[in-house]
Amino acid sequence: MSKDSIVNRSMDPQHPCRVMVVDDSAVARGIVTRTLQEEAGIKVVASVPNGLMALKAIEKQEIDIVILDIEMPELDGLAALPRLLEMQPDLKVIMVSSASQRDADISLKTMAMGAADYVAKPKAGLGGADGFRTELLNKVRAHGASTSEAPRKKSETAQPRPEAKVQVKSPATVTRAARKLFRPDAIAIGSSTGGPQALAEVLKNIDPALRQPILVTQHMPATFTALLAEHMTRYSGRLAAEARDGELLEEERIYIAPGGKHMLVEPRAAGGVILRLDDGPPENSCKPAVDPMLRSLARHFKERLLAVILTGMGSDGLKGCRTVLEEGGRVLAQDRESSVVWGMPGAVAQAGICEEILPLQKIGPAIVRVAAGEKK
Repeated sequence: MSKDSIVNRSMDPQHPCRVMVVDDSAVARGIVTRTLQEEAGIKVVASVPNGLMALKAIEKQEIDIVILDIEMPELDGLAALPRLLEMQPDLKVIMVSSASQRDADISLKTMAMGAADYVAKPKAGLGGADGFRTELLNKVRAHGASTSEAPRKKSETAQPRPEAKVQVKSPATVTRAARKLFRPDAIAIGSSTGGPQALAEVLKNIDPALRQPILVTQHMPATFTALLAEHMTRYSGRLAAEARDGELLEEERIYIAPGGKHMLVEPRAAGGVILRLDDGPPENSCKPAVDPMLRSLARHFKERLLAVILTGMGSDGLKGCRTVLEEGGRVLAQDRESSVVWGMPGAVAQAGICEEILPLQKIGPAIVRVAAGEKK
């Protein structure tokens, strides 16, 4: 497993993130435990075979993160999740399931129930699955870093530590006053860790009267993106579906980049815009990635594009948002407090290229306002 592929998170070895692994497979528990224990700042404090044992363990030990399998005897992950969160509301639960359509659907439902994240098990097993282990470790580190911030914030309230604060450039550093703000013809949203919940919140707060097409790139495996589209249809009240190569971009639709393909656009000879699915290499270790989508949209729609960056690890979307800005478009980002991980939106905010940094609940209304051609 390449260390370069692991997200760089500041975790204190003196106060490690405490993890419980819950899986009925002793082999899977062993692999996950060894993967996590190799990293400084992470300590596996419990390893149990089912949800019932997990409930007993959390009564006896302080635990920050639970790696929770779905299919287990006695008490499965779906039944254990709400009981774990009832016992410890601030607990971060990362669901682990196979990449089958059934388990993918269940995984998305668990996120609506309060799970923090998910990781899909590879079909070939965990033995040589470097990608699975890297993704799991990235997500544990990301959520572990966020859980350690709560007590830190309390101490900072009493005695502020300027060096610990993230210096975010003011959106005012982006010069916009000299040019006209255009009504966008398309809206692009990029998200990753915590994205499904964030997308649901944003889309349910968008006025049904909004007509512009919405294009979404969420970091997800192929099986999950089709189901994400189904969930987004229910939340938004408008048709959401995986993008299909060559289809015409239409108003009042939501297009989800399918897992394993970048979503791009190109002009159609007969007029209009068509979607293209690109099988090129990953960008920012992601496929689909936000940057290719934003570059493609910005070059076509120019100043008539609104880009929104939601919660997620890493900096995917930063380069694309620079292109959006260069072409005259507009950029919004989710704020630190409401993000599960302030990586992607934080990168855009710190670069000073977004005009607003907003809490999640205000992003939907802001999209509607900008889509109507209104100023802040």
